[in-house]
Amino acid sequence: MVDYQGLLQAGSPLRRVVTDTPARRLLGIGAWRRLLILAALAAVWEAAARLIGSPLLLPGFLTTLSAFGEGLASGELPLRTLASLQVLVAGYAIGVAAAAILAGLATASRLGAELLSTLTAMFNPLPAIALLPIALLWFGLGTPSLLFVIVHSVLWPLALAAHSGFRAVPRPLAMVGQNLGLGGLAYVARILVPAAFPAILAGLKIGWAFAWRTLIAAELVFGVSSRSGGLGWFIYVNRNQLETANVFAGLLAIILIGLLVESLLFRTLSRLTVERWGTQHA
Repeated sequence: MVDYQGLLQAGSPLRRVVTDTPARRLLGIGAWRRLLILAALAAVWEAAARLIGSPLLLPGFLTTLSAFGEGLASGELPLRTLASLQVLVAGYAIGVAAAAILAGLATASRLGAELLSTLTAMFNPLPAIALLPIALLWFGLGTPSLLFVIVHSVLWPLALAAHSGFRAVPRPLAMVGQNLGLGGLAYVARILVPAAFPAILAGLKIGWAFAWRTLIAAELVFGVSSRSGGLGWFIYVNRNQLETANVFAGLLAIILIGLLVESLLFRTLSRLTVERWGTQHA
């Protein structure tokens, strides 16, 4: 007789086939799980707003969604978002390039390592927002000041992460590269960077989060002007006008951009690099 109970025991292939229903496949997809979490958070938000009963203090999710749609339709919200993203991408790129140079120097020589250690000990604990008065003094009210604080927020955590990743490369792997005759840029590109990329990717994510928060905070403090300000300026103006729904619409735009960057950019980059190379599991 066939032992059906044994065939259906936990972990058996037949059990996986039997229990792999459409509903389970649907919930097993990471994107759907995240959507369910977001829907639950939106429901809690709407319930809390109805419980408080004051749109001035906490507009509901549906009210915020309506304000978000109006902002998109008017073109103001896309314009503010584009202004912020342009500054963010420029500052982030400069910060990544500077971090790569510092991490490379730190990996290449003991003096470079001491330089990176000293600079990060000095400047990494310093909040970027605390540099706003200096930025205003040096660069004036405009985009250069925003770039200055963004670069500061990206540079130090990314340089530390990259340097830590390079130092954590296993010695046998480095010796294999040397035995294959790899040297200079080829050794860095084919051995060091793939082996250290999980740490580098983590630094890129942290740097992105720091840069995004710093930009919004800086725009909230001084922006650049009412015509060319970004999302931070949008939130600041609507807060002064007591348009709380628009304030939350601006915050919702910030959150959505963060989710899109994480889901589309960093997850794709992780899938094409560390997961494909086998240096990190999915």
